[in-house]
Amino acid sequence: MSEGRLLLRSEVDDKFKWKMEDMVESDEAFNLAFKELEGKLNKFSEFAGTLSESGERLLSYLKFDDEFFCEMERLYVYANQKMHEDLSVTTYQKMAGDIQNLMVKAYSADSFARPEILAMDENTLKGYMENDEFKIYKKVLTDLLDEKEHVLSSEIEDILAKAGRVSQAADDIYTMFNGADIDFPEVPDGRGGMIKLSNGRYTSLLESTDREVRKQAFAAMYKTYGALNNTLGAVFNANLSQGSFYADVRKYESSRAMYLHDSHIPESVYDNLINTVHEYMPLMYKYLELRKKALGVDELHMYDLYAPMAGDVDNTYTYDEAKALVKEGLLPMGDEYLSVLEEGYNNGWIDVYENKGKRSGAYSWGCYGVHPYVLLNYNDNLNSVFTLAHEMGHAIHSYYSNNNQEYINAGYKIFVAEVASTCNESLLIHHLLNKTTDKNERIFLINYFLEQFKGTVYRQTMFAEFEKIVHEKADKGESLTAGELNGIYYDLNKVYFGDGIIIDDDIKYEWSRIPHFYNSFYVYQYATGFSAAIALSRKIMNEGESAVKDYKEFLKGGCSKDPIDLLKIAGVDMGSKKPIEEALKVFGELLDEMEKLL
Repeated sequence: MSEGRLLLRSEVDDKFKWKMEDMVESDEAFNLAFKELEGKLNKFSEFAGTLSESGERLLSYLKFDDEFFCEMERLYVYANQKMHEDLSVTTYQKMAGDIQNLMVKAYSADSFARPEILAMDENTLKGYMENDEFKIYKKVLTDLLDEKEHVLSSEIEDILAKAGRVSQAADDIYTMFNGADIDFPEVPDGRGGMIKLSNGRYTSLLESTDREVRKQAFAAMYKTYGALNNTLGAVFNANLSQGSFYADVRKYESSRAMYLHDSHIPESVYDNLINTVHEYMPLMYKYLELRKKALGVDELHMYDLYAPMAGDVDNTYTYDEAKALVKEGLLPMGDEYLSVLEEGYNNGWIDVYENKGKRSGAYSWGCYGVHPYVLLNYNDNLNSVFTLAHEMGHAIHSYYSNNNQEYINAGYKIFVAEVASTCNESLLIHHLLNKTTDKNERIFLINYFLEQFKGTVYRQTMFAEFEKIVHEKADKGESLTAGELNGIYYDLNKVYFGDGIIIDDDIKYEWSRIPHFYNSFYVYQYATGFSAAIALSRKIMNEGESAVKDYKEFLKGGCSKDPIDLLKIAGVDMGSKKPIEEALKVFGELLDEMEKLL
């Protein structure tokens, strides 16, 4: 690795790889299971037209549906996680494509059910829902009744299901481009050598104390994306168009209304976030002034936003050190929670290091009935330590949910997903701040916490506002060019960062390197989740065991309640602006302390 070469997958030690055999024993086992599942597709047609015959018939269908899609999920996750190990391996590209195609066929075969259930006598259906054997399906059937106006005839539902593979095309194209085909140049590594730039290495390079390293990494990153600006604009425009199409056909007022409806999130929650962050924008401008002062520069540039504000602080953490630090930070969560964390550390949940072709970024994923998995691209820095804490928060959430809910109620909504992950981060940063006695280290840690506010509340809200603007335009039938997307994104950077920084022209291309934009109206939940997590972590630290108990009840809830109601169990009301305001007040307090330290 001295010359900056990325290891091949085969060169990575097995102890740093996840154990996919816990999910599916082998590729051969996948192929056998795939054929068996494919053979069950025709059974859906046996239920068509019969669901209203009796409660027993409806229950029989619901159980078969659960069994089929639980197995489908297992195969889908396996194929995609194997593909993410090295996106250039055609075997897993094909495997992922095959299971995606089978999934589309399954949705098509299953498309009769929602219209048929909704055509039943509503009082009869509600009567079934009160029976014990329907207990686990009560929430999903209640949600279905709430969707009645958006569910179409069985014929149209079948067509929409069959179009699923086509509607996924923009995301598939972008994922393959961003993971396998994009080719970055070499850039200075800050030690007199050159290193191959990658999405995984970009953040570390921006954290360099060498400004020229940061500048060249920034320029190389956006020159690469900018060279393909028109192509990426067309791909993203296709993603916007498919969202508008489905919203229109399903009779939603907008794309946003459609995407938020699935989790029963009022659009006012989205607007509250943007409006509240705008009200607290002066705090961001103050942060940038402090950053400029700390770095001792005449002009602050976009590539200066991640540079350390404290000098001579050891920001190197081995993976073993990271695991120990995360465990220490989570001590307030109690022995049971920590035992799950250790199980994840020691039993093949985590894929640790970047290798050639590996999917960038980090995530926690998995399927019901198998332990969760975590993908990392660990970089031996504090950011990677917090990424470990973050993703293990997701994983432990899944562990509690899967072990306390039936399959149909286990898959928690995205809105609450970011709460568990960020609560872990908040507990960790407080632990590190409490144990340090060194002024420089305190500056470094406070800066890191400030970065979380900047990157998670402000930046993700900026992303959310970008999505709001571009989807509204797409909903009106506008076809957005790459130039228009660039302009919208650049102007938002001016609003969110103000006059205290040079908004470098190349930042206009940044929208094209954000994979989450292909998962529409996802990113705002980082900001709302962060705000909820700040409140919950403070409750845990202040109230101890009782708050931990309530928090774990929230983790166990899966999707058995709407997200807003689940968070109320833990003691937070995201229907109000209060959690966002309180989080931003914490940001202000940290800024005041940083100002004194500098």
